[in-house]
Amino acid sequence: MKRIDLVRAIEALGCVLVRHGGRHDWYRNPQTGVSQPVPRHREIKEPLARHILRMLANPANDAAEEPAATDD
Repeated sequence: MKRIDLVRAIEALGCVLVRHGGRHDWYRNPQTGVSQPVPRHREIKEPLARHILRMLANPANDAAEEPAATDD
């Protein structure tokens, strides 16, 4: 995935740039308080991009997708 596409997806989630690190930019989801580094490479491998997006996504959306655990 191209880095610019990942950054656009992160910003579409409502995340904001916190700071520029040495080799990574840090983005934070203000709703959840979760921060994740985003490497400054032109191309970012798909599994890493999915992990970053999953961590920064709103957990309320994730909870709606997961079935509730039942003790039968």
